[in-house]
Amino acid sequence: MRQRSAPGAAGFSTKRLRLGEAVIEKSIMLVSFVSLAVIALICIFVFREAAGVFAPRAVAGVAAPAQEMETYGDDPADTPLESATPLNRGSESQAHDGAASLLGLEWQPVSQQPRYGILPLLIGSFKVALIAMLIGGPLGVLAALFTTTFAAGWVRETVKPVIEILAGFPSVVIGFFALIVLASIMQNLFGYQYRLNALVGGVALSLAVIPTIFTLTEDALQSVPRSYVEASLALGAQKWETAILVVLPAATPGIFAAVLLGLGRAIGETMIVLMATGNAALLSMNPIEPVRTMSATIGAEMAEVVFGDFHYSALFFIGVVLFAVSFAINVIAETFVRGLLMRRFRGASA
Repeated sequence: MRQRSAPGAAGFSTKRLRLGEAVIEKSIMLVSFVSLAVIALICIFVFREAAGVFAPRAVAGVAAPAQEMETYGDDPADTPLESATPLNRGSESQAHDGAASLLGLEWQPVSQQPRYGILPLLIGSFKVALIAMLIGGPLGVLAALFTTTFAAGWVRETVKPVIEILAGFPSVVIGFFALIVLASIMQNLFGYQYRLNALVGGVALSLAVIPTIFTLTEDALQSVPRSYVEASLALGAQKWETAILVVLPAATPGIFAAVLLGLGRAIGETMIVLMATGNAALLSMNPIEPVRTMSATIGAEMAEVVFGDFHYSALFFIGVVLFAVSFAINVIAETFVRGLLMRRFRGASA
């Protein structure tokens, strides 16, 4: 005879299950809230420190007290040195000049007349990112198309892990490789003057961008309904025609999102461009001249800047510009992909 479980035991199990679900739900909500709070606090801190370019504040602990004078030796009658002059670049007049020069054409924060023009840094960031995307974008998309459509099983299982392992390489390793090996090879190959330049930085940066674009593009290609491929082949199209004219257009929203995500990675990268671009804030569109990017400027100068100084605030202002650029890229991706491409390729009404 079968033994029936007691009704009380079943009810107890149900209560335990509901209690566990409630605990998991509250834990997820707590983690989400903490994550959002941390992100909000980081944004508030960055924007507050960047506000110093418009609302200067005094640099504490820089000036010596006016009543104290330094002397040499034990004789108080010795001629005192001049009282210390405050090195407060955050004073109102200097901050006004610095804020006015933010849209200038020169970045020279350490000089008798500091200049904080971020246009060379902005153009340098986009120039290196553009070179990286022109190289890494097509390679990542075509590699994903090859592995999902044409490659044999063993080739796919070999190529995909190799490319994805590249995503785990530390940026400093890629930058060191570009600095020591890639820069010399490209200079000997093309014979240009500057060993480190935007072209070398862009090629090295493409190595970091390709895995991101490849992975997301492959996911987008695999999400295309199999019926599209079978219908195309049934109508007599060749395999390459199906891949180029059917699968690739159908996956365009995902591919576009992958390219934009790779662009965001390229603009925000620090160590590769810091080591491979020459770090010269030149306002030039020539790809074989040294450049300096916004992220590399923050990474190179933040550790040595005076806290509260106008230079300090200018570096945080560059961080705000980077945040604005990344936010704009995400907005474009969200609006363009969902608002235009999704309607185009899925037949949704306008």
